[in-house]
Amino acid sequence: MEEKQVMIMGGGIAGLTAARDLAEFGVNVHLIEKSSFMGGYAIGYTCKASTECLQCGACSVEKTLKEATETPNIEFHLSTTVEAVSSENNKFSAKLKKGPFFIDPERCNNCGLCYEKSPEKGAVLRGYSKNNHPLYAITAEGIQSHRDFFASVCPEGAISVDAKATSETLGVDALIVATGFEPFDPNQKPTYRYAEHANVITGLDMERIKRTHGALVRPSDGQPPEKIAFIQCVGSRDERLGHLWCSRVCCPYALRSAQSIKTQSPEMDITIFYMDIQNIGKNFPEFYQTCKSDFRFIRSIPVDIFGEDNDRLSLRRFDETEGTTVMETFDLVVLSIGIMPNSENPAISKLLGIELDQDGFIDHNDALNQTLTSQNGIFVAGTASGPNSIPGSMAQAGHAAGEVLKYLGVTQ
Repeated sequence: MEEKQVMIMGGGIAGLTAARDLAEFGVNVHLIEKSSFMGGYAIGYTCKASTECLQCGACSVEKTLKEATETPNIEFHLSTTVEAVSSENNKFSAKLKKGPFFIDPERCNNCGLCYEKSPEKGAVLRGYSKNNHPLYAITAEGIQSHRDFFASVCPEGAISVDAKATSETLGVDALIVATGFEPFDPNQKPTYRYAEHANVITGLDMERIKRTHGALVRPSDGQPPEKIAFIQCVGSRDERLGHLWCSRVCCPYALRSAQSIKTQSPEMDITIFYMDIQNIGKNFPEFYQTCKSDFRFIRSIPVDIFGEDNDRLSLRRFDETEGTTVMETFDLVVLSIGIMPNSENPAISKLLGIELDQDGFIDHNDALNQTLTSQNGIFVAGTASGPNSIPGSMAQAGHAAGEVLKYLGVTQ
């Protein structure tokens, strides 16, 4: 029997899960990722466990990436974009643009010298996971600006400053779109002054800080905050912006993060500003009661954030009970930014001939099967089709893999 070939666009948790599941049935998988590293946003998330596992799913991403990289019939195409796709007789032909790859993975031993000694911040990127190899990637701008440095810095001779982009054409039997989401840009809420105040951060910023420092500290001075505010629904459920959907992950993310922080620093004063708290799992009632005893919940979304002395922040909100404006000062403000459609979705829609929904996510063609698109042989998984959690994205990706196997006639 002819070996089946499947192309998956997107190397986040949904793409990795689908690739692993398909490979288990002998399907050859081509995993296309436009960035230099696999894992998407979720590979950078930290564990939210407090006294027990809170089922945030962060550890699942690392585990799935490791399993995928150890599977021989999955081929990873990093720094790769799909330029054209055509179909004929139930087969797809995809033209890929790859690289340039300035670091040779066969020679690189992940020593990190190029990153540590780089003359310019951002010229060399570092991945979050040791299961990405190489763990480093040099940008084209970095090579252009510091050619002589990169030509001589690597003791293994793994860097080629003359590397060029290449093209490749794949023939595949089916496609899965797992191109993920984009986090809401908090600068679209100018009264929060995200770009102005170092101690106004997003949830993604918080993850990076915790990974770098091992704990949550203020960006302005590296000191642990004593009083933190979480502002929910930043970019989601916002009629003014035309974002009417709930991002689904913001409530569990904020509460799990706050609980983890509180466990590490019991004296921390934490306030959650919210519209509604969404159910976050089967143990939600018990977990929510614990949170309500540990944090202050205020059902009001602040309107403005102002700077104060010592880089502290003053939040202005309206108190509906009193009918007055209230000001309160915090050391750190965390914006729970929502899940937005990938800005490349219109181009992906045109490239593959698939439809988008009214919000701009990849549309599914069947209300009872959210992995089917409007094109036969093309499937969708994860947050490409709408807001979803890590466990939810993995479950949908597993379903998509099953639908692909059925489509290809592979016995499960």
